[in-house]
Amino acid sequence: MNSFGWALIMKRGCFCSKETLNINGSKYVIRDRLNQGGFSLIDLAENNLTRKLYAIKRITCHSLDDQNIALREIENCRRIDSQHVIKVVDFELKGSADIVINAVSYLYIVLPYYQHGSLADHLNIRAKKRDHMPEAQVMQIFLGICEGLRAIHDAKPVPLAHRDLKTANICLNDSFEPIIVDLGSMTEARLQICGQTQAQRLQDEAEERSSIVYRAPELFSVKSYCMIDERTDIWSLGCVLYAMCFFHCPFDPIYEKGDSVALAVLSGNINIPDDNIYSQDTHDLIRYMLRMDPMERPFIYSVIEKCHDLIQKLDGRV
Repeated sequence: MNSFGWALIMKRGCFCSKETLNINGSKYVIRDRLNQGGFSLIDLAENNLTRKLYAIKRITCHSLDDQNIALREIENCRRIDSQHVIKVVDFELKGSADIVINAVSYLYIVLPYYQHGSLADHLNIRAKKRDHMPEAQVMQIFLGICEGLRAIHDAKPVPLAHRDLKTANICLNDSFEPIIVDLGSMTEARLQICGQTQAQRLQDEAEERSSIVYRAPELFSVKSYCMIDERTDIWSLGCVLYAMCFFHCPFDPIYEKGDSVALAVLSGNINIPDDNIYSQDTHDLIRYMLRMDPMERPFIYSVIEKCHDLIQKLDGRV
C-alpha cells in the first residue's frame, strides 16, 4: 500500500454507496472510500451486527506471485505481538489468480479503524500553527513507536524489518498511543548480499516499497557484497523523531524543491534548526540514529535505553 499510504485512513468524503462485503460470514456495509491505489483500496466499513467501524483493505491479485506477496502481510502481522503494531481482525481470499487466463483474486483484510488518523496528520495540524509538541510528549509517543519496532525486529523465527517506517505509517489510537501500520513492505531483516544481481534487486525493491525521504542510505546504492539488517529501520526512526520535533523529515525540503534526495541522504548532513525548544539530548538521539554507516548505527534496544534515560531526565528524576 506504499503508493497511497495510511495517511488518509480516517478521512471521510462523499461516498454514497450501500455496497456490502461478506468476509468469513460477517457482513460489512461500506460507508466511505478512504483511499485507492493501482491494485488495492481501503474502505471504511461498518460491521452489520456490532455497528463497529473497520478499515477494510482489498488487494487485487493478478498472479500467484501477487497473491503470495499480499498474503505475506497477513503472515507477518501474525508473527508480531505488540500493542503498538496493527493487528489483523479478519481476512479472506476470494477467487484464484491466474495470469495465463487473466483471472484475478481479491484479498480482503479487516483492520482496526483509527479515527484520529496518522502521526503525519497530527503534525500537519500542529505545523499550521507552529505548535511544537512538548518534549516530554514527543518522547512518550516515540517510546511507543520504539516498542512496536522492537517487536518487529524480535519476530521469530527470524527478525523482520518494516522497511517503510514514516509518520504516515504510524496511526494514533483513542489514547493517543502510536500504532505502526502498513506491514506490506515488511521483509526478513538480515540479508547477505552476494553479487551485483542481488544488490540491484534489493535496490529496486527499496525504490518501490520504501519512501524516499525516510530511506536508509545503504538502500540507495546497495553494495555488491554487504550485509543489510534491521538498522535500515533505525535510520527511518531517526527521521520520524526529527519530524516529530520539526514537523517534517530532514529530507522533505530537498524533495519538495525537486533536488536529489539520494545525494542529500548520502552527504550525511543533518541540519537541526537553531533556537528550537528541544534539549541537546534529543538532538543527540536524532544524530545517534542517523549515522551514515549502518554498522555504527544502534539496534533498537540501545535507542529504547537512551529514550528511557531522556524521559527520566525530563521527569526530573535524574
